[in-house]
Amino acid sequence: MIAKTIALVAALWMGGNFANAQTMIGKSDIKLSSDLMTPEALWAMGRIGGAQVSPNGKQVVYQVGYYSVEKNKGQQTLHVMNVDGTAKRMLTTGAKSESDAAWIEGGSKIAYLSGGQLWKMNPDGTDRKQLTHSALDIEGFSFSPDGSKVILIKSIPFNDIIKKNPSDLPKATGRVITDLNYRHWDHYVETIAHPFMAAVNDNAITDGIDIMEGEPYECPSAPFGGIEQLAWSPDSKQIAYSSRKRTGLHYAISTDADIYLYDIDSHATRNLCKPADYKEPAINPTKSMKDLPVNHQDGDMNVGYDTAPCFSPDGKYVAWLSMAHNGYESDRNRLLVYDLATGKKEYVSEKLDTNVDAFCWNSDNKSIYFISVWHGCANIYQTNLRGEVHQVTEGQYDYGSLQMIGNTKKLLVTRHSMSHPDDIFVINPKKKTEITQITDENKHIFDQLAVGKVEPRWVKTTDNKDMLVWIILPPHFDPNKKYPTLLFCEGGPQSPVSQFWSYRWNMQIMAANGYVVVAPNRRGLPGFGSKWNEDISGDWTGQCMKDYLSAIDDAANNLPYVDKDRLGAVGASFGGFSVYYLAGHHDKRFKCFIAHDGAFNLESMYTDTEEAWFSNWEYDDAYWNKDQTERARRTYANSPHKAVDNWDTPILCIHGEKDYRINANQGFGAFNAARLKGIPAELLLFPDENHWVLKPQNGVLWQRTFFSWLDRWLKK
Repeated sequence: MIAKTIALVAALWMGGNFANAQTMIGKSDIKLSSDLMTPEALWAMGRIGGAQVSPNGKQVVYQVGYYSVEKNKGQQTLHVMNVDGTAKRMLTTGAKSESDAAWIEGGSKIAYLSGGQLWKMNPDGTDRKQLTHSALDIEGFSFSPDGSKVILIKSIPFNDIIKKNPSDLPKATGRVITDLNYRHWDHYVETIAHPFMAAVNDNAITDGIDIMEGEPYECPSAPFGGIEQLAWSPDSKQIAYSSRKRTGLHYAISTDADIYLYDIDSHATRNLCKPADYKEPAINPTKSMKDLPVNHQDGDMNVGYDTAPCFSPDGKYVAWLSMAHNGYESDRNRLLVYDLATGKKEYVSEKLDTNVDAFCWNSDNKSIYFISVWHGCANIYQTNLRGEVHQVTEGQYDYGSLQMIGNTKKLLVTRHSMSHPDDIFVINPKKKTEITQITDENKHIFDQLAVGKVEPRWVKTTDNKDMLVWIILPPHFDPNKKYPTLLFCEGGPQSPVSQFWSYRWNMQIMAANGYVVVAPNRRGLPGFGSKWNEDISGDWTGQCMKDYLSAIDDAANNLPYVDKDRLGAVGASFGGFSVYYLAGHHDKRFKCFIAHDGAFNLESMYTDTEEAWFSNWEYDDAYWNKDQTERARRTYANSPHKAVDNWDTPILCIHGEKDYRINANQGFGAFNAARLKGIPAELLLFPDENHWVLKPQNGVLWQRTFFSWLDRWLKK
């Protein structure tokens, strides 16, 4: 279908020159067989990653990932353009991935990662030089403002929890485990990331010194933390970093990460979040921390996640993202500004009762731009240091990243929606928020695609609240037809149903396959105030499930194009749990279900998951505690596996065996139960995937299996 696209991308792994292949084949030559989205079309798209503007504000270097289904792999490539979007040029010409580009030496060079080492080149891609020859891969880097030093992220051996096997047993595969946090996300914890500070000497960089030497703690934090968890002071004399300084059981039950300040000259480190004599109150590892003393102390102890530090341009302040409560990974992310001279903390996003997802300092040192989701869209806001907030952008989009363009007062941002993947834009907030698009990476594909309309709809819930529901219509929509319809159940459980773009849970490909999609912002999602967001913890099977049914009932009863006799429910993670629960409580509304990486048996899930803080906060108690709260008793009593006797509807279960967040036995249990009940069921199992599906051919298999199952039961 898109053989030319595959050939273009595959040229890199055949040893060819990507730039030449692109010129020879040409993006404009890619022809789709129809105007409907397919898995192959999704995998043919370039995926824009990080972008960084040059110090003089004139150029942008950015990253694009390309994938080959045939080769079952991807490559990260680097590109440069003028800040107005002209003079685009691909810098990557070889077969290796190049990533994490950053301007150095005043903008005369670009540093980047390739083959686990740090390199630099001219802005036109010439004069490439390898800067490091480290025995350990470089996983991230950040040059000091004066260019004399660089932070290098490397993973070092860690044998505090998994013992090192005897040297005379080199082929032994067993692991002797002594504590919790022995595996995380998709790997066994036998290494941890540490930041090294190295000297920069022209074309050579030393291995550097470990600024956390001897500390058995990670920085950045697994599994998603990166170089954004460390920041240089403008004078290059200090490094601020985020770390959760705990191991084993204490790591598994706590979300308490702090911001530390490391002094280059003295090598001294101090905690900006807590006083030096702080002693943590005792924590019961089998209880929610909601009501424990650790979350009810005098003073501002910053006992939750504190991450992503960033100095103001004048070096007087450090801002970071801060959560208030220990043990609550989905707590509201607040924007905190710390005065380095006085130690005073100021929360400057309080007037917007939702999460801050990303931020950057304005060049005036007096205000900060940040991204927050509100009513299903992630827009840009600005706050001054007094916490006076105003909205900068609006519209049915999600902004994903932002940075200042030199001293121009303009912003470089990325933006996507349910209808289009990321592109790069320039925003001028001073000109009535003038927005200019400077990339259109996938124009050659979208010019050939029909895109379904995405409409907001407000629905009354059973407790008389207003709930935002996104309705996604098929391309070439005919209002006189009746369409099979899917209820989309969001994960998290506290991730927003905003204008997200996914290469798997993609609303446009669902619509292109002839389905109306109903995607509710049910109870437990950010963007509607803290109470709405928090109402799900301890109540997984209560109001949020009623909200799901309110959304699908509204669509079935009030939208004439929705066929109420052909309804399905689909979801992943908490969305998969939701599907398993609805399978026993849907009163024959649905004709089929699909659950991806969902929790099925909450008693098993409590001890299966590697992050014990999650189960504690969401369930209140260990299942064996005799003094359980009423919410805990209700949670375990309503676990989906307790209602299998009511199951009567075909179900597809999907799971990755490297998913340590929600273990594969949850999917096994649901599938086995369905088959033992005599219910039509399939299990799509990925031995080499985690909570996500990342490999191209697995991704295509996922989509084909997904729609084959839906079509079988909803298009008869």
